[in-house]
Amino acid sequence: MALQGILVVELAGLAPGPFCAMVLADFGARVVRVERPGSHYDVSRLGRGKRSLALDLKQPRGAAVLRRLCARSDVLLEPFRSGVMEKLQLGPEILQRDNPRLIYARLTGFGQSGSFSRLAGHDINYLALSGVLSKIGRNGENPYAPLNLLADFAGGGLMCVLGIVMALFERTRSGKGQVIDANMVEGTAYLSSFLWKTQKSSLWEAPRGQNILDGGAPFYTTYRTADGEFMAVGAIEPQFYELLIKGLGLKSDELPNQMSMDDWPEMKKKFAAVFAKKTKAEWCQIFDGTDACVTPVLTLEEVVHHDHSKERGSFITNEEQSMSPRPAPLLSNTPAIPSFKRDPFVGEHTEEILDEFGFSREEIDQLKSDKIIESNKVKASL
Repeated sequence: MALQGILVVELAGLAPGPFCAMVLADFGARVVRVERPGSHYDVSRLGRGKRSLALDLKQPRGAAVLRRLCARSDVLLEPFRSGVMEKLQLGPEILQRDNPRLIYARLTGFGQSGSFSRLAGHDINYLALSGVLSKIGRNGENPYAPLNLLADFAGGGLMCVLGIVMALFERTRSGKGQVIDANMVEGTAYLSSFLWKTQKSSLWEAPRGQNILDGGAPFYTTYRTADGEFMAVGAIEPQFYELLIKGLGLKSDELPNQMSMDDWPEMKKKFAAVFAKKTKAEWCQIFDGTDACVTPVLTLEEVVHHDHSKERGSFITNEEQSMSPRPAPLLSNTPAIPSFKRDPFVGEHTEEILDEFGFSREEIDQLKSDKIIESNKVKASL
């Protein structure tokens, strides 16, 4: 796999960090997740392909253990607010002095500097400060966040993956690691570059919810079907719009011009009335195989069984029969081979990891006795 041989130490956090490390693991990196003793499980459920080490970093001897791990690792991924790692004597100056090749990835909400850098926040807060939230929402309604996907996982976790991979590539030339300041506010803002670059175009000339791409256009929105399900319409180009009109059983010469914004509210009502006359399955029979850009809004249960998903093998099943998306993108020569094992228990691999990193049996036993580490090895059932 592409990241085979890369060793990553992930300090346990919520959603963005675990996702970032899971992507690295999916593509071949060996990931050690360092968790607090006494914690029960990764609430994000993104532990695929990782091993778990339970270690108390608040104890000086626990911090010393982490230093020894990082001295032999390629990447450290930490999710804490600015200044936390420095208080633990685990900042980049110290760890990169021990290991100049270490890539020190810092994944936070607001970044390592600025007046918000030490404040708490969640996806919706980062989305709000990025400017993107102001653009999302229906006409006349409050802005709303599209779940916690944009800031946490796209602007945060995935952007951090990109930073790590670029730093690994650069290290092949310089031989040195570097510090990555990945944060969800700026990552989300960067994702929205298209919005910034097109601000003065006709795409956004109307208030929120009244433009082509934000739900204002009748040909770029969703419609309820007769069975209470939904269809998604994205027929922007004229040739696709014509196929939409044809599939709806309407006549173009009896309708206003596609781009007549004044007529959009009435056109949405007309389209809604037509869509409400057939079920989702019936609309699929009409539009599947056409370029009308009309697709069913699938539930998570439905998408797994959709023909396109099955034809491409888009979903995988682990040993616990839990389904999830296959890693993307597909690499032709070195594709991801995700683990099919269950997620690790907290501290399940503590002793084997320390043994691999050169800790003696006596050191491990003492750390365990002093509650610096915790071991929760799975006992075999006879």
